[in-house]
Amino acid sequence: GVTPEFLLTTLVVVATPGAGVLYTLAGGVSRGWQGRNVARFACTLGMVPHMATAIMGLAALLHTSAIAFQTMKYLGVAYLLYMAWMTLKEHGALKVEDTVDQKSAIQVIVHAILINILNPKLSIFFFAFLPQFVSANEAEPVLRMSELSAVFMLMTFVVFVGYGLFAAAVRRHVISRPAVMTWIRRAFAGAFAALGAKLAFSER
Repeated sequence: GVTPEFLLTTLVVVATPGAGVLYTLAGGVSRGWQGRNVARFACTLGMVPHMATAIMGLAALLHTSAIAFQTMKYLGVAYLLYMAWMTLKEHGALKVEDTVDQKSAIQVIVHAILINILNPKLSIFFFAFLPQFVSANEAEPVLRMSELSAVFMLMTFVVFVGYGLFAAAVRRHVISRPAVMTWIRRAFAGAFAALGAKLAFSER
């Protein structure tokens, strides 16, 4: 079964602020409970490709091929910088909306999934992380890693619910203050840019 060590490690990994957490917070502040619901679902969904590649062994390509890794990495960097630029604008990630219509929801989902997919470090992480909790004599390692992945995603969703609730709770206190929203946009834009810079200088 799932060990306490796996649960604790997963909790630490999931709760550590990153691009997914940042986007979930932005969704909660800008769109309230609907926005954070969509954002947390999309960010969790964005992990599926990385887990799938890790389970199938395709993440080994990113680990062994410098060209493949660098290509994915700089696509991720470019997208994070794009998110930083768009966040500074009122129609970006922190666009304040009272309701989330279908078009807006799709935009949130696309951005959240792309933020995750265009980060090769996630595939490398799962490639190195999951096998550590699978016994060498495991009869069905693929099934075992699939089960661990499902638990990881569930914990991600639960933790992101907490982040989203916090963001939605403070929403009314900040969106009515233009000066505060301006500084929040700058802070979020700076955070996206910092994540992009961190990714740009990361090694395999």
